[in-house]
Amino acid sequence: MPRNSLPVIVAGAGPSGLATALSLGLKGVDVVLVEREPGLTIDLRAGSFHPPTTEMLVSLGCAAMLEKGIKVPVWQIRDRVDGVIAEFDLSLVADETPYPFRLHLEQHRLTPMLLENIRARTPNVKVIFSNGLKSVEDRGTHVAVTLDDGTGLDGAFMIGCEGARSIVRNAIQSKFVGFTWPEKLLVASTTFDLGKLGFSGAGYIADPVNFAAVFHVPDEGPPGLWRIAYPIDPEAPDDEVMAEGEIRARLKLVMEYSGADIDSFDLVYKSTYKVHQRVADKWHGGRMVIAGDAAHLNNPFGGLGLNGGVHDAVNLAEKLAPVWLAGKDHVEAFTLYERQRRPVNIKSVQAMSIRNKRLLEERDPQVRKQRQAEIGAIARDPVKARAFLMETSMIDSVRKAAAITLETPVEADWSGEEAA
Repeated sequence: MPRNSLPVIVAGAGPSGLATALSLGLKGVDVVLVEREPGLTIDLRAGSFHPPTTEMLVSLGCAAMLEKGIKVPVWQIRDRVDGVIAEFDLSLVADETPYPFRLHLEQHRLTPMLLENIRARTPNVKVIFSNGLKSVEDRGTHVAVTLDDGTGLDGAFMIGCEGARSIVRNAIQSKFVGFTWPEKLLVASTTFDLGKLGFSGAGYIADPVNFAAVFHVPDEGPPGLWRIAYPIDPEAPDDEVMAEGEIRARLKLVMEYSGADIDSFDLVYKSTYKVHQRVADKWHGGRMVIAGDAAHLNNPFGGLGLNGGVHDAVNLAEKLAPVWLAGKDHVEAFTLYERQRRPVNIKSVQAMSIRNKRLLEERDPQVRKQRQAEIGAIARDPVKARAFLMETSMIDSVRKAAAITLETPVEADWSGEEAA
């Protein structure tokens, strides 16, 4: 069968949408990518790439991220009072990946690389800014899209990568099942080098009230920035919790036993955001399919969400390209995509990120002590630590997803009540 005459339409120019468009374009598929914003957005949250994600992005032409990013081979779990309780070294899985480290690079430094590759290497991909998806209708033989300015587009297929309020997800009548955590997170950034105090470039601080995540990102260049994310009262006004005095007061509590002189910190960036755990109950319908934040959201403890979105993009492009180019069955392709990606997201991304948050915020002293002892014992045992790293680095989840077929029994139950 000849190649399709209509393009694949992708909504959303975040990492998932750009990676999907680029991956399809490199395979010879015509793509139209539409984005409501006038240009690429700046997101100060995500910025940690696990080994398989780095492999995928490098294969798409983003090798520059290896030079621009910060390689973090070791990451820590700390108790706020007692200090390091577990330290994990990704060199233990160096035989499983060419990139045995977390690569830290802000999301808004990755997206220009993806866009540059699209413009330089895929003339068959058209990118439209300042004109997002307004509505989409599945006409059976094609999809009919209306953009914000009323422009109509016909496409062979529609891919929704346009985030939590996805129009495509609503169009396939998929429910976004899950919950929003009771607290918000505040992210404060400083150039103060926490490495001098023994912090690894990626780490987590456990405490019933003042738990936190700590990450070193490159910013414009050395010395980079250290991001510290901690919980805040969701009812407190942003201007109150983001006041410099309030941030310093909280950081003094978070870093109280670390030896950090918070008064010497320069506070460069600050932002707040709500934290969700949600998974769409179905990922495709007819000629429409979703990926990335349109399909799933999770808390940031573990650095899993952005990675999962890239994994969706690459997986989906592999399935859809033969459909568009050679007339393969799209229902079968989308079904296999959902079977491979949705259960893995539930069992790995959702379960792991919830487990990570629970470990950090545990209030029962005995339970907290037991869980910290267990994670410390895993870190000290090379065999157990390797298995733990295969899971937390997402190497296992990518391989498990790839092994799933249309016949493989899968469990994909998600009640969205794991926080209860």
